[in-house]
Amino acid sequence: VDEKMSTYRSESELSRFNNSQTTAPFLLSAETVEVFQHALDISELTAGAFDVTVGPLVEAWGFGPLGEPSAFPSDQDIARLQDQVGYTQLKVDVAASTVSKSNSMLRADLSALAKGYAVDQVTELLDAEGFDSFLVEVGGEVRTMGHSERGDVWRVGIERPGSGSVEVHRLVALQNLSLATSGDYRNYYELDGQRLSHTIDPRTGRPVSHGLTSVSVVEALCVRADAIATALGVLGPDHGFSLAIEQGWAALLIERGKDGELHEREPPAFAALTLE
Repeated sequence: VDEKMSTYRSESELSRFNNSQTTAPFLLSAETVEVFQHALDISELTAGAFDVTVGPLVEAWGFGPLGEPSAFPSDQDIARLQDQVGYTQLKVDVAASTVSKSNSMLRADLSALAKGYAVDQVTELLDAEGFDSFLVEVGGEVRTMGHSERGDVWRVGIERPGSGSVEVHRLVALQNLSLATSGDYRNYYELDGQRLSHTIDPRTGRPVSHGLTSVSVVEALCVRADAIATALGVLGPDHGFSLAIEQGWAALLIERGKDGELHEREPPAFAALTLE
């Protein structure tokens, strides 16, 4: 998965697609095309809150390989970069195993799905080899099958955001399910007295400014849990919670109030998975 979808490997399929200056259909492996299709599905469901083409804006705000900027990007810079952003400029043809971009400058970053997809791939491999009970974890994204070594349901902890040390905030029961978490408490910096989150809203071109600090999502496929958690983190505590209710997503949204206290919102689908 890394060799196909890494933005750091110059020879990866994704890098070759990004570096191509053509708008013609670009032949990719079935795996990479599948991840692109999942990305576009979640983009549609979230009205563009999730967008794998947001990379140029992420870099402009200092969360790319160049690091923190000396100054914020100007309104003109943001407007210029937004012309290079937009999932509607991507087209996936699963049958032909191609992806095309209507803007040759478009670049995609699949990091918000690739770890989850890797978890799904390992799960499918172990299942095909005849294993019926296991837990797969890659970079914090988790998928379980069957039962734990104790013979009961897998119990997976969600980290308490921003506590300084690793603490379990909530414990959830996972049986043949995936869990992914997206948070703002690890990757951020301060400039001119402002705390900037690495979560960039592709619709505004700017870092999110709401108080949502952590989103955990439980889904059957880890690739989708991964993407949905990112999308809800963009949408924020109110719109994110409303969409989770509307879509029936099992999600835990943790908001940090002005008093520093943590406040939770969870649809019934998530509450049903919580362990004492």
